[in-house]
Amino acid sequence: MPNPRFDTYYRYAELTALLHAYAKEHPQLVRVASIGNSHEGREIWVATVTNFATGADTDKPGFWIDGNIHATEVAASMACLYLIEHLVTQYGGDDEVTRCLDSRAFYICPRLNPDGAELALADVPIFIRSSTRPYPYDEEHVEGLTREDIDGDGRVLSMRVPDGNGPWKADSADPRLLVRRDPAEAGGTYYRLLPEGSLRAYDGVMMKVPAPRQGLDLNRNFPVRWRPEHEQLGAGPYPTSEPEVDAMVGFICDHANLTGAICFHTYSGVLLRPFSDQADEKMAAEDLWTFQKIGAKGTEWTGYPNISVYHDFRYHPNDVITGGFDDWAYEQRGMFAWTVEIWSPQREAGISGYKFIDWFREHPVEDARKLMKWNDEVLGGKGFVDWYAFDHPQLGNIEIGGWDAMYTWNNPPKHLLAREVALFPRWLVWHLLISPKLELLEATSSPLGDGAHRVRLVVQNTGWLPTYVCKKALERKLTRGVVCDIDLPGGAVLEAGELRQMKGELEGRSQKTSTPSGWLALDGDATDERTKAEWVVRAPKGTVVRLTARHERAGCVRAELTL
Repeated sequence: MPNPRFDTYYRYAELTALLHAYAKEHPQLVRVASIGNSHEGREIWVATVTNFATGADTDKPGFWIDGNIHATEVAASMACLYLIEHLVTQYGGDDEVTRCLDSRAFYICPRLNPDGAELALADVPIFIRSSTRPYPYDEEHVEGLTREDIDGDGRVLSMRVPDGNGPWKADSADPRLLVRRDPAEAGGTYYRLLPEGSLRAYDGVMMKVPAPRQGLDLNRNFPVRWRPEHEQLGAGPYPTSEPEVDAMVGFICDHANLTGAICFHTYSGVLLRPFSDQADEKMAAEDLWTFQKIGAKGTEWTGYPNISVYHDFRYHPNDVITGGFDDWAYEQRGMFAWTVEIWSPQREAGISGYKFIDWFREHPVEDARKLMKWNDEVLGGKGFVDWYAFDHPQLGNIEIGGWDAMYTWNNPPKHLLAREVALFPRWLVWHLLISPKLELLEATSSPLGDGAHRVRLVVQNTGWLPTYVCKKALERKLTRGVVCDIDLPGGAVLEAGELRQMKGELEGRSQKTSTPSGWLALDGDATDERTKAEWVVRAPKGTVVRLTARHERAGCVRAELTL
């Protein structure tokens, strides 16, 4: 029986065993399969979670969730695992979870990049951005700093090197902190800060810090306005060149029932929506409004602000990101897709009113002091390692210390992990429950005389979203509307109507106004969420005909009639 803990971070073998244990313990709710292999050959597991007794997952609206596309962002894997645990333990007891799994399906990939995460979680950790494949060149650096655990204590921290021309000095209020040296300041004790590691080919003068040999960023490799390396670092040689991304894109394209997606990352404590490289004005207004409504519900339940990447989360004001998952999922697949950045150390420390990425470029020294106070009082001093002397093989007498970033900044400290990942299941279940849902309203036959019968099938979309999900999907012609079929046995003859009838798209309730007031109320509520198909069938009494209505994203309904 799976017994996951949420005060730790699992390595690949343990995570794999837990996923398969869920499938074994809850076969009616969970199935686990590989969607491909990583660069180093590890299986990429996806758990399909639905009530299989109520129908196949592909006959239901679906939702994709993944995590850990970036190597060190292991809290993302735990958020996915926590969701699986929540779904299987709350099914049958929580009405919303039960309704969701009875009528819809989750596809959950806890660790899209198992190779990178395995390095980050190793006993002697190595921290890289994403994939372990060397890129853009397959060669070792021959000089410069190699980031590593040089003193063998299982952590990769920082090195404080005394340097008369260094940019940092000790904070007068807390000497553990390094603060900026004043532009005209001289005559003090100053430091140069380097990642913990060793220096190859050091000449006693030049301290080079080369980019990691593993230069790929898998979240720049998706096929949406992809740009080459000289324009977008880490993008890879071509879109979906990397096996992890190729497997994910293939799975999503093979599942036309998907209506939305969440990609878990760390950190910043924020819900990010497209676009990454365009202003909101470029998005269909209806899609923007819907994104904002979904985001508002996420903010209500998680406390995380919901924002645009382009407007509020750019790494540089003159640069944009392309080739990311959420842009691809929205623009190419017509889904409402989000990047969720788990965890905000600043908010934990009581810092408010800051703008995410901008804070790292410029913030008051008081903010750094608040973070240190949080470390001392909440983390018991374990988040920041006091500087200690070390005889470096190349640099001589230096100090090692600073923030233990892996479990303070990149991910929540282990004792705070469960609290943080518990924020998301309610919003995720709700996000799937707003999907379009095809349901039967009427299936009837009426005699016309002389063995003829009028057969009618009426279905409706009971979901909040329209069957096509968003305007971008309409623009891309990603769905073909509701398809109604009649299956006649031998001896039955179709006299009017077509065996297969194409009925178009059905609207939802997502564009309704706040209240039915003013001139908009005059429009009324047309039944544009319903459609009907009719046939005239001549057949002997007692003949059974089968009716089906299906939509790629809204699911499938079936009915049998005895004439």
